[in-house]
Amino acid sequence: MLEIEEYAKKYNIPIMQKDGIEFLIDFIKKNNIKNILEIGTAIGYSAIKMASVSEDINVVSIERDKVRYSEAVKNVNKCNLNDRIKLINDDAFNVELNDKFDLIFIDAAKAQNIKFFLKFEKNLGSNKFIITDNLNFHGLVNSSEKMSKNLRQLVKKIKNYIEFLKDNKNYETIFYNIGDGISISKKRG
Repeated sequence: MLEIEEYAKKYNIPIMQKDGIEFLIDFIKKNNIKNILEIGTAIGYSAIKMASVSEDINVVSIERDKVRYSEAVKNVNKCNLNDRIKLINDDAFNVELNDKFDLIFIDAAKAQNIKFFLKFEKNLGSNKFIITDNLNFHGLVNSSEKMSKNLRQLVKKIKNYIEFLKDNKNYETIFYNIGDGISISKKRG
């Protein structure tokens, strides 16, 4: 895993912060999660970490970037997890899945969080979870610091997603100030 972390740092590829991934792994263990859908593979770091929790965990992970997808395939193969991690190279909005998952992990284009949530919530098993990463977005969500127009728009979309989660009556959402900000939404009933 150290090799993957070093590659991510060298090529400026965002992977979960250490305390965030530890929190996620602990959550998977405590809640007996077996089937995971990940939106945003990057280079496979979190998919590998999640699948490594237990031999009966399976992960489906979607990544649209070809270079990152190829690196993820190499990393998954190096870790001998290609039988339990299915990687899909496509835009998540083009992917149709019929499977049900214990956990949907959203860690992709932050401006699309609401759309990802709405598209894939049909794939969530009952009493299961949607976890989203990067809700603090490097501290910028609660910052008064000057930002470029594009960055301001992105931060606004993240704030809108947070409000969407708070207002969503179908889910109970808890926010954690761990890593870069994590939410856990549990489907009610």
